[in-house]
Amino acid sequence: MLSPSLFFAQIPGMVNYNEEDGLNSSYTYHLRQDKNGLIWIGSDNGLFRFDGKDFKQYGKEEGLKNIDIISCEPLPNGEVFILPFLNDFAYLKNGRVINLNINDYLKNQFSSSIPKITRDGNRLYLYSTQSPRNIFIYENGKVKKNPILLNYNKREFSTVQYDFRTQNLYLNNSITGQILIYSLITRKEKEIRIDPGGIICEKDDFFVFQHQGKITVYQRTDPLHIKKIHSYDTKENIFYGVIDKNNKLWLNVQNGGVLYFNQSLLENKKNLNPPVKILNQHVINNVLVDKDDNVWFNSRNSGVFFITKALFTNHINLSVKSNSEYIKAIAKDDQNIILGYNNSYGAIIYRNGKMQDITLDANNKDENKSIYLNHNVSIFGMAATIVVHDLSTNRSKKLRYSLKSIVPYTQNSVFFCTSGSLMTYHLKTGKITSLLDERVYTVLPFDKENLLVGNFSDLYRFNIKTKKKTLFLKGYYFTDLKKLRDHVYLGATNLNGIIIFNDQGILKKIEKKNGLINDQIKKIEVENNNTFWASTNSGISRIELTADRNTLITNLTQTDGLPSNAVSGCVIRNDTIFIGTSKGLGIFSIKKLLAQEKSIHKKVIINSITIENNEHYDLRENLTGHSDNNVIFNLSFPDYASQGKISYKYKVEGLDETWQLSNSSTIIFNSIPPGKYVFRVYGLGYNGKQSYISSDLPFEIKPRFWQTWWFMAALAIIIIMIVTLIINSWLQKKRNKKLEKFFHEKKIAELELQAIKAQINPHFIYNCLNSIKYLLFKEDYQETENYLDIFSQLIRKTLHYSEKTFMPIEEEVEYLSLYMDMEKLRQNELFDYEFHISEQVNKRWAIPSLLIQPFVENAIKHGISSLKNAKGFVKISFDHEDSTLCITIEDNGTGIRTKDKSSVNTDSFGLKLSQKRIKTFQQLFETHITLEINNLSDTSEKQGTQVKLYISPYENQDTNLHH
Repeated sequence: MLSPSLFFAQIPGMVNYNEEDGLNSSYTYHLRQDKNGLIWIGSDNGLFRFDGKDFKQYGKEEGLKNIDIISCEPLPNGEVFILPFLNDFAYLKNGRVINLNINDYLKNQFSSSIPKITRDGNRLYLYSTQSPRNIFIYENGKVKKNPILLNYNKREFSTVQYDFRTQNLYLNNSITGQILIYSLITRKEKEIRIDPGGIICEKDDFFVFQHQGKITVYQRTDPLHIKKIHSYDTKENIFYGVIDKNNKLWLNVQNGGVLYFNQSLLENKKNLNPPVKILNQHVINNVLVDKDDNVWFNSRNSGVFFITKALFTNHINLSVKSNSEYIKAIAKDDQNIILGYNNSYGAIIYRNGKMQDITLDANNKDENKSIYLNHNVSIFGMAATIVVHDLSTNRSKKLRYSLKSIVPYTQNSVFFCTSGSLMTYHLKTGKITSLLDERVYTVLPFDKENLLVGNFSDLYRFNIKTKKKTLFLKGYYFTDLKKLRDHVYLGATNLNGIIIFNDQGILKKIEKKNGLINDQIKKIEVENNNTFWASTNSGISRIELTADRNTLITNLTQTDGLPSNAVSGCVIRNDTIFIGTSKGLGIFSIKKLLAQEKSIHKKVIINSITIENNEHYDLRENLTGHSDNNVIFNLSFPDYASQGKISYKYKVEGLDETWQLSNSSTIIFNSIPPGKYVFRVYGLGYNGKQSYISSDLPFEIKPRFWQTWWFMAALAIIIIMIVTLIINSWLQKKRNKKLEKFFHEKKIAELELQAIKAQINPHFIYNCLNSIKYLLFKEDYQETENYLDIFSQLIRKTLHYSEKTFMPIEEEVEYLSLYMDMEKLRQNELFDYEFHISEQVNKRWAIPSLLIQPFVENAIKHGISSLKNAKGFVKISFDHEDSTLCITIEDNGTGIRTKDKSSVNTDSFGLKLSQKRIKTFQQLFETHITLEINNLSDTSEKQGTQVKLYISPYENQDTNLHH
C-alpha cells in the first residue's frame, strides 16, 4: 500500500510522491486530470496514472514507441492523447496504447518542440509553437490537416493561441510586441501592439506575457481586440506558467519555486497582489489545481508534490506563515500564543499574526514537554530543565527540574509537576514552594483548600494546609486535568479516554468505543461550558455534551486539513483554533472546520472487469462469462486528501448480501455460480468517511452447456432412460425366466387338464352305460331307445366340449339339460330341474367347459336318489355381482350329514376331478375359482345341498372368461 513521505520544508502537510511510492521516474513534466478525477503525469519514464493510492505506468511494454512523455490530454470519451518528446503520437483507449499511423511529415511539423494544443470536447487542435503552417485536428483516433495560408514574409512569430470558435490564429513577436491575428476563414490579418514580451501561458481569453521578469496579463474583449488588465514585476526568471481552474495565476521560476497569485484574473485590479513563493528549493515544471482544489506540483528531479485544499488554504489565507516545526506544546494568554518545539526552541505568535522565534539554547536538543505564557513571562518546561524567559528583555533563567507539566495556579503563580515533587513558582519573585515530595504528573485546583493531584496510577485529593492526601479516583493515569464548569471536571487519561467527574465521583466515561478518536489523550482544551477538545496522536476530537446528556463527537484528522495527526495540544481564540502538530501549526475557523461533509463527494471508479481472462474497459458492454473462471474488479477511489489510506466496501447482489471490506484495489471472486449479479462498491477514505454514492456494475455469469437446464434435463432423461432400460432388461430377464417357468408349468397343467378330461369322459360314459344296462335289465326297451338317443347327443356334445377349454353359458345350460333329461329317464322321473340366468349375466360369457356337470351328477346321485317320500328338484342359477360370476347348484335332497362333511369332497370321483380342474384353471389362467358347499338345513328349515362356484375372471382377451 502507498505510504507517501511527508515534505514539510515549505507547507505543513505537503506530501511528496516519488520512486518509493511507485513513481519511478526522475523527471516529471506536465500534469492532467481526467473526467473521473484520475491524475496523469508525463515523465522521462513513460506515462503514469495516479488514483491516490497506486501509480499505473504505461511504457514500452504497454506499446509506447517513445517513453519520454511530455504531456497528455485526457478526453471526455475516455481516450488519453499522448504527446511524447519526439512526437510519436499515440492515444490510450480501453487500457491499450494505440500508436497513430501518421507520416513523417506530420511529425516533422513539430520537430523543434512539442506542439501547442487546444481542446474542444473530444477534438484536439495541434499546431507548432513557432510560425505554424498547418492546424492538425485529432478526433477518434484520426488526424486531418487544415493548412494555414499565411505568408510570413520572413517574419518570425511565436504562437499564442488558436481559437477554434472563430478560427483565428494569434501570433506574437516578443521583441516588437506585435500581435498578429490571422483568420483561417477570410485569410485576413490584423496587427495589435502590446508591451514587448514572450507568451508564458494562456487560457480561454487570458494571455500572460513576461519581459525581464515583469508579468503582463491581457484579456481578449472580442476576436480582434485585447486589453491589459494586470501587471506585476516578479524580478524572477519565469519559464512557464499556468492559469488554473479558478483563473488564478501560477508562475514557474527558473531557479526554483513557483509563484502563486491568490486572486482571480477576473478581479478588476490594475496590478496583481504580491505572490506567495512555494517550494523554492525545487524546480517546478507544472502546477495542477484539481477538481477539489487540491494542488499538485511536478518537479524536475523530486517527483510530485501534493497538498490538500484545506492545508493549502490554511497556509495561504491565515496570517501565520511558514511554520512547519515539530510542535510539542502550545499555550496562550489573553493576547498571544506561544509554541514549544521538539528542541530548545520556541516561538510566539502575536495578536497581529506576526511570529517571532525564541532560541533558548542552541546546543540543547531537549524537547518541550509543557509551556506557559503570561504577558512577558514565558516558561518552557523541558525534560531536564525549566527555562523562564522574559520576552521583553529576551533573557532566560534556568531551573534544574525534570518537569512533567506546568499548570496555571493564581494570577502570579504556577504549579510545577516534576519527577520528585509538586511545587509552586511565583512569577514575579521567582520563589519556589514545595507542596508534596513525590512524583506528580498533573494537578488542578479543586476548592480553596484542596488540589486534585495525579500520579502514575491514581488521583488524590490533597489538602494544602494539612498536607494530607486522600484517594479520589483509583486506577487512572491522568495526563491533563481541566475544569469544565462549576463542580464538573475533565480528566485526560493515558489509556482510558476522558473521565468526566464531580466531587462525588465519575459522571461519565468517553472512550474510543463511544466515538473518541483515540483512548490515549494528551491534552484537553475547554471551548465552553459544554464543549471541549481532546488532542491525541490520531488527530483531535471535539466533544460536545448535549442537553439530553449525550455526547456529540467530531473527529478531525489530516484529511480535514491538520498538518499531521500527531496533535500535541490546541488553544482557542474566539472562533479560531490553533492546533499544534508534529508537522506544524494548523489554524482553522471552528465554524468552517465543523462544516465538513459527512461523506466524500466522490464515487469509486471501476477501471475494468476481468471475466474469463478477458479484461473489459468499456463497461457499457454486455459483461458475461462462465462460472469456472475468476471475476476480477480493478478499482480506484481518487480521494487524494486521504493520502493513500483508502479501502473499499463492496458486495455482489444476488450472491451475498453481506458487505465486505478490502484495502486492495483489486477485488477477486472465484467461481461465481451462473446468474445475474450487480457488483456494488463504496470507497472509504481516511477516518472512515464513505463515498456519497455507490458504484454499481451489472454482470452475468452464464452456465457452461453442461450447466444449463436443458442439458441437465436431457441428462436426467438419458439417465432415466438408461436406468429404465437396465431395469426393464433385468425385469425382462426375470419375466422371461418366469414365463419360461410358466410355459413349462402351463404345459404340464395342460397335459394334466387333458388327462383329467381323459378321465372325465370314460367316467361319464361308464355311468351312462350302467344306466343303459339297468334299463335293459328291466326290459324297458322304449326307455332304452330314448335314453340311447339322448345319450348319443350327449356323447357328441361331450366329445365336442371336451376338446375346448371354455364354453358359453348358454351351451353349458343346453349340455346340462341333455344330461339331466337322460338322468330323469334313468331315474324314472325322480326329480325335476330348473335353470335361472340373471339379467346381469350375458349368456355368451365363457366359463370352463364341463365344470358344472360333476356337481349336478353329485346332487342327483347322493342327494335326490335318497328321497323316499318326495320328488327331487335341482336348480341351477347364474348370477353376477361385482365382476364375479356365481353359479349355484341347489337340490332338495337329504343334505349332508354331519359325520359325512369331512368326506363330502372325497367320495365322488367326479368331484375330485372337478376340484383338480379348478386348481389347474387357476394355474393356467390366473383365474380365481372358489368352491363352496353348504348344507341348507344349517341355515334354514329347508333340506338339501347348495354348491356355489365363484369365478373372478383374469382380465385377458385370450380367456374371454364370462366376458
